Amino acid sequence: MPIEDSTSSERTAARQSGERPSMRASGNTILITGAGSGIGRELAWRFNALGNTVIVTGRRPRALQDTIAGRKNMYAMELDVDDPQAIRTFAARVAAEHPSLNVLINNAGIMRYEDLRKTGNLHDAEAQVTTNLLGPIRLTSALIDHLVRQPNPVVVNVTSGLAFVPRADAATYSTTKAGIHVYTLALREQLKDSVKVVELIPPAVQTELTPGQSTRENYMPINAFMDEVMALFGQQPVPDEILVQRAGFQRWAERDGRFEEAFTRLNPPQ
Repeated sequence: MPIEDSTSSERTAARQSGERPSMRASGNTILITGAGSGIGRELAWRFNALGNTVIVTGRRPRALQDTIAGRKNMYAMELDVDDPQAIRTFAARVAAEHPSLNVLINNAGIMRYEDLRKTGNLHDAEAQVTTNLLGPIRLTSALIDHLVRQPNPVVVNVTSGLAFVPRADAATYSTTKAGIHVYTLALREQLKDSVKVVELIPPAVQTELTPGQSTRENYMPINAFMDEVMALFGQQPVPDEILVQRAGFQRWAERDGRFEEAFTRLNPPQ
């Protein structure tokens, strides 16, 4: 008869008691993709400040080094989430080098504006599908066997308010975020007895996601956004959706019968 270790015993007891998976405030080992700038970098700093070990990944080694500079218990590992083989190799390496890894935050994403009124080069559309949709699916799949063996395992998928009310000039981006929203719902149901699955839904935030976005006056300042986000992560239990107040305008537009109003506001007549 196999002997359970303490971690396995904790998971078994939780399942038998009907307790749902949870997320600890500190003491985690957290992997964050796309953490060389923007929301990913801010999440890395905030979670590290709470007493978590944080591994940051991305395609730009210098940006990752800037993220971890001068901070304890932070590590940088380069990863191109567009490359399936790189993901498989990375997953094996990060699990070996950081065996206590128990939280995955799928944050990496790109956004491109598109004109759908004419035949065009689909490079940008395909790149967004690969990075924003296939990237999180592939990385979650590569790490899930490791995560389910850890105490308090968590997967956080970063979507967007545009998953619920899209921008017409960012059709593929909006589509990929809607896809990750649906994937997150399915993942949460399948892992409901073993892994906490969270969806982080930003509104338009002042980051470097698109040119000039970090200084747009009608976008939410990133510090204000992060203050709300971390307050929600600080709740026990952590909500299934990390939804700041400003993002509720899009998240609940259809439910509240305001979809056409919200769509028109995001896509004013030209």
